[in-house]
Order: sequence, then C-alpha cells, then structure tokens
Amino acid sequence: MAIIETEATLHEAHRDNHTHRDVNGGWLRPAVFGAMDGLVSNLALMTGVAGGALSQQTIVITGLAGLAAGAFSMAAGEYTSVASQRELVEAELDVERRELKKHPQDEMEELAALYVTRGVEPHLARQVAEQLSRDPEQALEIHAREELGIDPDDLPSPLVAAVSSFGAFALGALLPVLPYLLGAASLLPAVLLALVGLFACGAVVARVTARSWWYSGLRQLVLGGAAAAVTYGLGALFGAAL
Repeated sequence: MAIIETEATLHEAHRDNHTHRDVNGGWLRPAVFGAMDGLVSNLALMTGVAGGALSQQTIVITGLAGLAAGAFSMAAGEYTSVASQRELVEAELDVERRELKKHPQDEMEELAALYVTRGVEPHLARQVAEQLSRDPEQALEIHAREELGIDPDDLPSPLVAAVSSFGAFALGALLPVLPYLLGAASLLPAVLLALVGLFACGAVVARVTARSWWYSGLRQLVLGGAAAAVTYGLGALFGAAL
C-alpha cells in the first residue's frame, strides 16, 4: 500500500479524489431535457400519425415539422425562463447592494449573527464579519451566498441554455426521422433507432448522476416506448373512427 509522505502530496491526493459533478445547470440541464424531449415527443408524434394509417410522406413531413417547431419552442422557452430567473437574481442582488450601502453596520451584524447560528463563537463571528465587510463587493458576494444561496459570479446564461436546448432537441428529434430520410419504408426502423437513442441518452445522463447507466438508460427507454405505444394506439383509434 502506498503511503502519502508529505502534506503537499496529501493535498494533491485529496484534490484528485474530491472532484464534484456540475450541479449548477448551465448547459447540462437544457441539453439533457432537450434531447430527451426531442426523442420522445417526435417519436410519439410520428407513431401517432403512423397509427392513423397515413402516407409515408405525411409521416416524414410531420417528423420534420415537429423537429423544427419543438426546437424553436424549447429554445425560446429556455431563454425566457433562464433570463427571467437571472433578472430576478440580479434584482435581489441590487436590493442587497443598496442595503449594504445604506446600513453597513446592520448588515455586518446580520452576517455575524448568521455565523453564530452555525456554531461560530460570537466574538470570532463578529471579527470574521468585520473583515469580510471591508470590501463592498466581497461583502455582497458573501451575503448573496449566505442569504440567497446564489453565486453572483456563476449565474446561468440564457443564450447558452437556449442554444443547448435547440441543438439537443433537434438532434434527438432527428433520430426517428432519419431512417425515412435514408430510404426506410416502414415505421419499425425509426422506432428501433429512437429506442436505442433513448437508452443511450439515459446511459449518458447516468455519468453525471448517482444512478447506474443501465438503470437510467432502461428507465428512459421504457418511458419513451410507452409514450410511442400510447400515441400509436390513439392514432389507430382515431384513424379508424374517421
């Protein structure tokens, strides 16, 4: 067994074995949801149309239209959602900034009291709060972290969220259409490719979560397959009725 001999080596070993996953959202959340939504929604849309015994051309046009409409819709929704969230956070930061300027002593006492509730001795808590409050920008960052639970330097980007969502949705929605574009004459290749894509997406997501790859992949495959089966049945039902 190797023995860590120096403090520097210990710090390096700790750092190398103490990395964390990206949990802030950023591009990951919209990309994951975009790909999953693109696959499931377009597969379900196309199977619904196919269940109604419509022509191959109609199925392809439906798939391409679903791809375009869904990608733009997801991008617009993500941009609006993240932009609104960011504006709300910035508004709260402005409130905190004004309070720090108008009532610096009260804000310092508030920060010290917060540290006391976390187990720091009152005298030490006050000293720490005084030192942190000397720099207005540092004080704002500390108050934002402690009171609002946010990092002012790591706010999500609406543009990144929109682009990630658009590209991921388009890529996911393309899979069910691709076999038709390559010459397939039936729905089966499109369904098989989409199901493989669903399993692969679930497995990839498992790399940044605590779930096993097979569980995550199988869960997504079952959910997507169930959605496609339901819409195919509805399409067949309504197609027969009409």
